[in-house]
Amino acid sequence: MKIEQIYTGCLAQGAYYVESNGEAVIIDPLREVDPYIEKAKRNNADIKYVFETHFHADFVSGHKDLAKKTGAQIVFGPTEAHLGFDAKIARDGEEFKVGDVTIRAIHTPGHTMESTCYLLINEEGKEEAIFTGDTLFIGDVGRPDLAQKVSEDLTQEKQAGHLYDSLRNKIMVLPDDIIVYPAHGAGSACGKNMSKETSDTLGNQKKTNYALQEMSKEEFIDKLITGLTPPPAYFPQNVMMNIEGYDSIDEVLERGERALNPEEFEQVANETGAILLDTRAPQVFAEGFIPNSINIGIDGSFAVWVGTMIPDVKQEILVIADEGREEEVITRLARVGYDHAIGFLKGGFENWKKSGKEVDHITSIPVSELVKIKESGQEVKILDVRKTSEYESEHVIGAENNPLDYINEHMDTIDKDQKYYVHCAGGYRSMIFASILKARGYDQLVDIDGGFKAIKESGEFELTAYVCPSTKL
Repeated sequence: MKIEQIYTGCLAQGAYYVESNGEAVIIDPLREVDPYIEKAKRNNADIKYVFETHFHADFVSGHKDLAKKTGAQIVFGPTEAHLGFDAKIARDGEEFKVGDVTIRAIHTPGHTMESTCYLLINEEGKEEAIFTGDTLFIGDVGRPDLAQKVSEDLTQEKQAGHLYDSLRNKIMVLPDDIIVYPAHGAGSACGKNMSKETSDTLGNQKKTNYALQEMSKEEFIDKLITGLTPPPAYFPQNVMMNIEGYDSIDEVLERGERALNPEEFEQVANETGAILLDTRAPQVFAEGFIPNSINIGIDGSFAVWVGTMIPDVKQEILVIADEGREEEVITRLARVGYDHAIGFLKGGFENWKKSGKEVDHITSIPVSELVKIKESGQEVKILDVRKTSEYESEHVIGAENNPLDYINEHMDTIDKDQKYYVHCAGGYRSMIFASILKARGYDQLVDIDGGFKAIKESGEFELTAYVCPSTKL
């Protein structure tokens, strides 16, 4: 028997490959499915099942394409949802043979109503591992508020109550030496207190996970919903894609990998109203970019911020990327349901610049220059665009908090005629913030290179007393 966790850092997501005696299953696969197929082929195994722990909200799963390409059967837990593809709806406790091992579906409603964990029973009949999806994380459990987007009757309090029962009646009764394999780790928006570890024994989680400690259902509900902030706007759209189906990743790549020279790029931009998405590094972007483009760097939490900043997954997108990374960008957009990339700038931004077309820039200064400005007596108005929990933990005294997550709701609080010095933790989010506002006519924003980390290390600014960060998302 073989168990392999396939972890994708940008989504903080774990998919799983389980193989026994020539048969394999994939649990919670990503959108690009060829690597799973190639892995099974190398091992002379056939993919028999694609197990889904629930209808994912934070990414589009690869179940539909994987089943089509391999003939594997898709399996979901108990649900009455009308699916746009063929799938087996498992009963609670139903077992599936895979080579010499058995996988048992354990219905664990709470994060969502169809949430199901999969218990792996090895060749000797021993319960060895459990794939918990978003029901149980390492150090946390799934947020209970996503199902409200499906039904108004499913309040976060009701869902949290279901999760309390599922954990205590279905999961905590299992042996302590079972290995827990969750669908996410630290950095995912599906929970608020996840560990950086991506697996653990159930026994250790019983000792260390706050949600598994002895408490009443009412106490559990209160702990779970305290500190929740609204989920990213793309979450319910991804849920519907996972239920109803979606275009093949091959079609998405073919549509997006349309190389456009600067003239064609400009023409398509003018004719379609597509968002110009520049995925280069923040400081590279600041030095020069196509007017009205926004920057979300591919080497950061790209998918999450695309999903947060672009409300509609059907929005057409034109890509500006470092040469050779165009396919990567289009693939990572598709992972979170943005299937409508309609082309990329051939030769990248350098080609645009060589063509003599208009170029814009954002001023970015090191902290040392900000210190000089402050010491000169000029007004220094600082915008801190980190999450509220980060700001409350420690910030520059006098800085205003305007979290990037809610830029569209709070944009009118920013004075277009006022100069602001903008920072996040390290410089990634502040450039997203500055680029979005720049595209909307805000010309007085100055990025602080290195963010709060550089500000703190300089020792030149008075900070609030540090407090341990809260568990707010």
